[in-house]
Amino acid sequence: MLYASRFLTHSRKIRNASNVLRSEPAILVRWFSGGTCSSIGKGDDLIEIRRRGFNSSTDGLLSGVNRAVDPNIYIVGWVRGFNGNISRMAKTMGIPVVGSISNKRFSCLQMHLIRGFATDAGLPPHQEIGMPSLSPTMTEGNIARWLKKEGDKISPGEVLCEVETDKATVEMECMEEGYLAKIVLGDGAKEIKVGQVIAITVEEEDDIAKFKGYEAPKGGAADGGKKSSASPPPMKEVAEKPASSPQPNVSKAVESSKAGDRIFSSPLAKKLAEDHNVPLQSIKGTGPDGRIVKADIEDYLASYGKEATTPFSEAATLDYTDLPHTQIRKVTASRLLLSKQTIPHYYLTVDTCVDKLMELRSQLNTLQEASGGKRISVNDLVIKAAALALRKVPQCNSSWTNDYIRQYHNVNINVAVQTDNGLYVPVVRDADKKGLSKIAEEIKHLAQKAKDNSLKSEDYEGGTFTVSNLGGPFGVKQFCAIINPPQSGILAVGSAEKRVIPGVGPDQFKYASFMPVTLSCDHRVIDGAIGAEWLKAFKGYIENPESMLL
Repeated sequence: MLYASRFLTHSRKIRNASNVLRSEPAILVRWFSGGTCSSIGKGDDLIEIRRRGFNSSTDGLLSGVNRAVDPNIYIVGWVRGFNGNISRMAKTMGIPVVGSISNKRFSCLQMHLIRGFATDAGLPPHQEIGMPSLSPTMTEGNIARWLKKEGDKISPGEVLCEVETDKATVEMECMEEGYLAKIVLGDGAKEIKVGQVIAITVEEEDDIAKFKGYEAPKGGAADGGKKSSASPPPMKEVAEKPASSPQPNVSKAVESSKAGDRIFSSPLAKKLAEDHNVPLQSIKGTGPDGRIVKADIEDYLASYGKEATTPFSEAATLDYTDLPHTQIRKVTASRLLLSKQTIPHYYLTVDTCVDKLMELRSQLNTLQEASGGKRISVNDLVIKAAALALRKVPQCNSSWTNDYIRQYHNVNINVAVQTDNGLYVPVVRDADKKGLSKIAEEIKHLAQKAKDNSLKSEDYEGGTFTVSNLGGPFGVKQFCAIINPPQSGILAVGSAEKRVIPGVGPDQFKYASFMPVTLSCDHRVIDGAIGAEWLKAFKGYIENPESMLL
């Protein structure tokens, strides 16, 4: 405190910073290089210098004051003209230092919620590691397992733990050298918000023992900045009246807002009343024009909940087990719901004769077995045909935006793979340019990674079209798939079956195998005629498979 005060007092340009010294018990000096910036995450609130008594003339020297976790601790962002070893000098002088001090920009691209922390409890300098945002849509994650133990030395690039995101399991790497002092959330921790503290690291090995009983602030790092954005107001001693029990808006007689016999209520209030068997006739509305609103139903249930709800009889009770949602199940549910609510689907179905396709597959597999390659499946041929059809009809290889239709030049096919953990859609990139052997090899490799729950973001991102096959593995005859946004089409493949085909003469006939396929289209991007043109091209490749090899 003494040295920090002298530093600010003896500087001509910031002598008026005495307002800060009078109002705050400590000033933490950090980062004296003009080329650096604050490492505090975006979730923290920034405090302008003017709020602490700085004039505009000081803006050239001090860039700003950032609030730390403790509302009484502030960090000076940067001061020009000092290039010494600040961390060593600060420790020698006894100045409390938040986190690490460096003349280089702090590397925090993914783990941007790592920050220094100091409290009145006398904890040594340390860093809180928050749950990182490992994908664009990630809001929370689970910790699959820790690969480091408390007390282990860590170095940049080493894997700390495996994080289950909304799409896959991703390894989280360490950004700085030090020691893992405390694992706040252990193996199997669920629904951790992005930014919430999961571990503590220190620079000195001797500081590890001081965090044995450490507990992270409730709400995590993501909420810490919000809670400390303003100093708590002074406490006032006010004699509070004893809280009286809320009076429900219940009329003694049948009193409600009506037009004739109609009872006016909001849809949410009506739904809530139906769920709890609450008669609307017995509630007096407090909304506009006497309308019954959600608060009226809640007040009624608060006082007469037991009487209002009719319990199920023992004979009607069901035996069930509640299964917790996995991250992949949550994201699948939200994306498919978004797709059906926002994308105008329509469906086109054709039957394709696969006799020549099966014959070609048999010949190719004979060659594959002789050369030691992977066997080619019908699905591999379907993916190749779909990719070539997209190259021929590029309008279907597009996606919708509010300002334009984006037409892709790469044909990247997502393939639906069902696993015990949920539905994954790994991507085969540039499928139109790859041979059948290469496609077969990639799909088998990606399918195994999906079953092992080890897909990385590059394994499933960037697709432009999706193929879902329930025919071969499950024998489903025909189905309509839901479009995978932001794509504009998905092909649903059914099972092949033999049919009798009439011949030229009255008594002539033959057998042929037909495989139904259904194209789901986004009508904003693909008109009916365009979708039919794509199916025509796809059918041509399936019924004349030699053309795929040209």
